Amino acid sequence: MAKLLNYDIYDLELTAVKDNSELRKLLHDTSNKSITVIEDVDCSIDLTGKRKKKKKKEDKDEKKDPIKEKADEEEEESKMESKVTLSGLLNVIDGLWSACGKERIVVFTTNYVEKLDPALIRTGRMDKHIEMSYCCFEGFKVFAKNYLDLESHELFDTIRHLIDEVKISPADVAENLMPKTIKRDPQVCLRNLIKAMEKTKEAEKLKAEEEEAKKEG
Repeated sequence: MAKLLNYDIYDLELTAVKDNSELRKLLHDTSNKSITVIEDVDCSIDLTGKRKKKKKKEDKDEKKDPIKEKADEEEEESKMESKVTLSGLLNVIDGLWSACGKERIVVFTTNYVEKLDPALIRTGRMDKHIEMSYCCFEGFKVFAKNYLDLESHELFDTIRHLIDEVKISPADVAENLMPKTIKRDPQVCLRNLIKAMEKTKEAEKLKAEEEEAKKEG
């Protein structure tokens, strides 16, 4: 996106931001014509309204391991360092849109969209929701063109059938298609992908058989 639009790009780690004031300053200091990426927003502190509470003791008489207890305390303190709140983030984003929304893009990524507060992802704040699902054949062809400069090949039919049968991520497809040598042999790269998908297919088959056996048992 940044390359296509010729925009600057910023990677913002919300858990490293101290409070709402610092968040406001960081976002307002981004340049015009820029993209700000906030990855795994569902893992960010206090954004889902589900901040983890300290685990209650199940047995008051149980003695804690002092080393583990110290580690747990340090982890909890680390999580509490950031005081960015959901309302703070919403206010900053709304202010950004009203000032220069047409020249700035904010991208949130998450593996669990259902955990996010509806106020964060409603139309008007997050106008475009894109699900990055498993790779399809059309997606594979884009990678083949970008990495190998191929629009067709005798192995494409084999890949088409396999990619419809297995669940493989775009990242895994790209990794297998990236040339490992200067010679850049497309045949080798395509066969690497086929082997990876065949391995995935076999693993999925074994898993299904094990689950079926458990049900019958």
